[in-house]
Amino acid sequence: MAALPRVLNVNVGVLGHIDSGKTALARALSTTGSTAAFDRAPQSRARGITLDLGFSCFRTALPPQLGPGPGELQFTLVDCPGHASLIRTIIGGAQIIDLMMLVIDVTKGMQTQSAECLVIGQIACQKMVVVLNKIDLLPEGKRQSAIEKMMKKMQKTLENTKFCGCPIVAVAAKPGGPEAPESENPLGVSELIEVLKSQAYLPSRDPSGNFLMAVDHCFSIKGQGTVMTGTILSGSVSLGDNVEIPALKVTKKVKSMQMFHTPVTYAMQGDRVGICVTQFDPKLLERGLVCTPESLHTIHAAIISLKKIQYFRGALQTKAKFHITVGHETVMGRVMFFSPAPADFNEEIQENAFDFEKDYLYQEEYLSKDSKSSEENKENDQSGEVQLPRQQWALLEFEKPVTCPKLCLVIGSKLDTDIHANTCRLAFHGVLLQGMEDKNYIETFLPKLKVYKLKHKEGQVERVMDDFSVIGRSLFKKETNIQIFVGLKVKLSTGEDGVIDSGFGQSGKFKIRIPDGLKPETKMLLTAASKKKSKAGKGDANKEDESSKNDSAQPVTITLLFKRYVFDTQKKMIQS
Repeated sequence: MAALPRVLNVNVGVLGHIDSGKTALARALSTTGSTAAFDRAPQSRARGITLDLGFSCFRTALPPQLGPGPGELQFTLVDCPGHASLIRTIIGGAQIIDLMMLVIDVTKGMQTQSAECLVIGQIACQKMVVVLNKIDLLPEGKRQSAIEKMMKKMQKTLENTKFCGCPIVAVAAKPGGPEAPESENPLGVSELIEVLKSQAYLPSRDPSGNFLMAVDHCFSIKGQGTVMTGTILSGSVSLGDNVEIPALKVTKKVKSMQMFHTPVTYAMQGDRVGICVTQFDPKLLERGLVCTPESLHTIHAAIISLKKIQYFRGALQTKAKFHITVGHETVMGRVMFFSPAPADFNEEIQENAFDFEKDYLYQEEYLSKDSKSSEENKENDQSGEVQLPRQQWALLEFEKPVTCPKLCLVIGSKLDTDIHANTCRLAFHGVLLQGMEDKNYIETFLPKLKVYKLKHKEGQVERVMDDFSVIGRSLFKKETNIQIFVGLKVKLSTGEDGVIDSGFGQSGKFKIRIPDGLKPETKMLLTAASKKKSKAGKGDANKEDESSKNDSAQPVTITLLFKRYVFDTQKKMIQS
């Protein structure tokens, strides 16, 4: 293994419900504040809540599991806002987090946003530590038993998540609350640091590939230039490199770099860095992305593979609108769900690619155990068990274009749900597989996407013409142009295969050719039915009573099945 750098950086996300004491905890843990830390932003200070991702760090000796030799472990704390309306900021921050601290107010337990943070953690993070904060508010005599009770509760909550069995630590980050004097020492924080050290791992860092950095603060320094601080999501950057700010469509040269007040000449994936470039107005880029020139694409629509988030109540409907978080932007988008063709439901999952050669089945909603399963499944499967595909996709169409890396995390949420309602607003998560950069993607790109709908039409045989043809009705409306259906195959309920031959008269009737001829019993059935009909003289009104009284006079139905590709401009009907 290569020698470790002198300082190994691990990004720890501090997430939790508003007022659970995240910022106080970050402050208690930290020794070196970065420029963004501790609610410095004026609007944050005024409201007493974290509005943006705050960053700060502390260092400890390298723990033994991270290899021998001297060196330091730097924990960069990413203090994520807990205010419900700011959940989009957290989603942006979660993409750079190696380890998550879920902060819980010990007097309140899990709250709405703690649950949402847990969901984000499951999507974007590998490891978690739960911190029960504010234990100083528990009466001394009952403190221990109250803590143990809450620990049991939390273990139960985490049982069915990937964080099952994760460490739970009880602390009081700021005994006495915000107004207490600074001389009050925090409780349990040194134990927490030991737990964080035990959970630290070598995050897989890769300096190769395009440079991409999530900028969370931007300010200018007179005579030097404009500084962008943020975390490197991929690749690396060196002094003198050119970097692009896609939002402003400009390319700038890197003049100097710092990591926590120390000048550096190089930084790579996972590092938290300040980059000084030639002057531009910092107000133009409060947060956003900086990258290798031309490495990001700006897209109007995308194909993603996705999974529903289990805590989201309600169905995911095609044509519905969601808040879509892609890269570091959140925009409104409309979705269309689709699955493999039913024969391919059990195919291996395609991780990071999309196959345009295959046919896909249009779905009215994302298929899950509780969805109104696609009709086709029910027909295919007599056992009554709904078969679910191993993988599902969606076409996302954005209300305004977004700039993002090629394969990135996508989260769909309903952020307009009442923030006080006790419900998870995160609906699905997935991976962007294919972005559409052309504004006219509907004409230029979508026809390549072979998503089909199954069409099922039923009509009835009106009468026999001869042994090889019958006249049908009720399959088409009077105004339908029957010409476009000529040549399509149909099936009679008595078993014969037929082909639509031509229209017949003006009222939507049509002629069917039966290449193998009608069976004698079908002929008898139809002749009996038409005799009855002429006797009854009332036609259809009587049909219901007739068929129930006399089985032999049941109408012979005609079934027409075809598929049509959703994006086929010619609307061709296809039969296998």
